[in-house]
Amino acid sequence: MTDGFDPYALRAQFPAFNASDWVYLDSAATAQKPQCVIDAICQSYMAPVANVHRGQHQASLSTTAQFEQARREVAAFIDANPSEIIWTRGATEAINLLAYSLSHTLTANDCILVSEMEHHANLLPWQLIAQRTGAQLVKIPCCVSTGQLDMDAYQQALTTRPRIVAISHVSNVTGTRHPIEAMTALAHRHGATVIIDGAQGIVHEPLSMQTLNADFYVFSGHKLYGPTGIGVLYGKPEALATLAPFHGGGKMITDVTFDDHTLAPIPARFEAGTPNTAGAIGLAAAIQWLKQYDAQAIDTHISDCYQSLLDGLKQRPAIKLICPQPHSTIVSFVVEGEHHADIAELLSQQNVAVRSGHHCAHPLIKALGVEGTVRVSLGAYNHQEDIQRFLTALDKTLYLLGV
Repeated sequence: MTDGFDPYALRAQFPAFNASDWVYLDSAATAQKPQCVIDAICQSYMAPVANVHRGQHQASLSTTAQFEQARREVAAFIDANPSEIIWTRGATEAINLLAYSLSHTLTANDCILVSEMEHHANLLPWQLIAQRTGAQLVKIPCCVSTGQLDMDAYQQALTTRPRIVAISHVSNVTGTRHPIEAMTALAHRHGATVIIDGAQGIVHEPLSMQTLNADFYVFSGHKLYGPTGIGVLYGKPEALATLAPFHGGGKMITDVTFDDHTLAPIPARFEAGTPNTAGAIGLAAAIQWLKQYDAQAIDTHISDCYQSLLDGLKQRPAIKLICPQPHSTIVSFVVEGEHHADIAELLSQQNVAVRSGHHCAHPLIKALGVEGTVRVSLGAYNHQEDIQRFLTALDKTLYLLGV
């Protein structure tokens, strides 16, 4: 217990742990959901159901009010204005929207800087756009011994005056927290548009968009203790104004003739069709739930668990840590001569859930010189008993493998 913060009381709010005696160490993939989020989603379907922004009857007006209140909750959470928040299906769709829209401004003379440590969601959209426009895709390399981006190489690459810089807030493989503030400021000095994938970062480190000053920041609801199928694209007003819509359909226009149309104001022009109303309401509930806790107390608690995890892994000679960070929520490792999937499977048989594989980050895994890793990632609901149970299960796994 840390300064009044009780991880056991927090954990008790998650039905997934009440229903099963398991150790869940895969929150970087998706987080479990507290009861209040489940209740908010259920209530949104149990009340009279209606579409938003389309009806004058009470059900539609009530649903619209909840939908827009959710937008305001998200905006307040990241210190932004509601008009700067675009609903998407997740971080992946948000980045694809940006890549599609910004592609209309790119030529074969332009370049896009993307870090070597990106999840495929923040690499493949830029690959596709580079192939379509002829623009050059330029890598920001990482130092494979530290898991940090090569800032000297980054500053050198900026001298080519790239049009776009796309980087993650936190690596989903190593847990590296990139210096996004400094990287954003440097990129802006060279006239670049900055896009940050915050999927792994926002849950552990809420940011002020006013302070960060990135042009765009994206994240998914399901890693933030919210539902799947909902995501957020934040954009500066002047940056959003340059974008072309990704989807066409209802709600995103104010007038249509057979040959042309007039776009609705932002954010509506980017939200064609029936939205994931329940997802937005569920994400707002998750943010409200998270805000009731002291963020520093949660961070301290998770840091203590992470340190116990790191210390335990370092004490086992068979374990090779992959660029461990001094402060993180993610650690990856390999066991020489053993397949990462075998380790994850043997842990699973002991009711311990971890992730194994390339973590949708093939270029980074290849740069690290491994075929894949076992990844352990923490959430606010984990506690020291989880760490000890994991280490005990790991010892048995290594014994069974003859390591």
